[in-house]
Amino acid sequence: MEIYKNGETKPCMKIKLTYTKPTIFESKAGGMGYIPHDCGFPVDKNGRQLRLLAQIECEKVQLDDFPKSGLLQFWILNSEDYGMGWDNQTEQDGFRVIYYPEVDRTVTEDEILSKFIKSEYDDDEYNMPVFGEYGMNFEKCENKYVDYDDDIDDETYQEIIGHKIGGYPYFTQTDPREYEPLQKYDYLLFQLDTDDDDRGDRIMWGDSGIGNFFISTEKLKNLDFSDVLYNWDCC
Repeated sequence: MEIYKNGETKPCMKIKLTYTKPTIFESKAGGMGYIPHDCGFPVDKNGRQLRLLAQIECEKVQLDDFPKSGLLQFWILNSEDYGMGWDNQTEQDGFRVIYYPEVDRTVTEDEILSKFIKSEYDDDEYNMPVFGEYGMNFEKCENKYVDYDDDIDDETYQEIIGHKIGGYPYFTQTDPREYEPLQKYDYLLFQLDTDDDDRGDRIMWGDSGIGNFFISTEKLKNLDFSDVLYNWDCC
């Protein structure tokens, strides 16, 4: 079954990372994420805390089916496989997607830090794909789908790679949704690509890979983030 048609377009929000210091209430990759007073860090089945991959201020995402307010967060276990379940990529154990419709601005970063419990993974920085903490700028654009087997020009290639919400995903290997029943995850909820600049690596998935999260459009419309597909791959 063909998931996309070559040449079709979809709106998306492209994301550029910045070196501004984001607060716990703002969009960011890495760093400390917002956690309400009465909540703790999400944990896996062994009680190990997950680490913040990214969080998104939903009001800045100008896409029809996306939440209009609150924070959407992506947490992963900082293990060698970045918390992905190879046998079940939708089981939210080593990863978690959390949506807060409202944010309590009386929460402080020090309060969240007091809930932090170190695990055996925290001594190895390469167990997280994000090195440091970065702010985000958003830009709405149209994303055109192209077949990876085509000889595409650089401009088109730049459209499908990178950090974004919506539009069409990129993979260094194959799209896991080619197989039933994963085809229902038709919406690119978030994509975080390998990213470096003259200051060094900012994001690195394995050997220059890419990470993405998918959801069904209907679940997204209902603000139900309990059923999400998490995938990352590398060259």
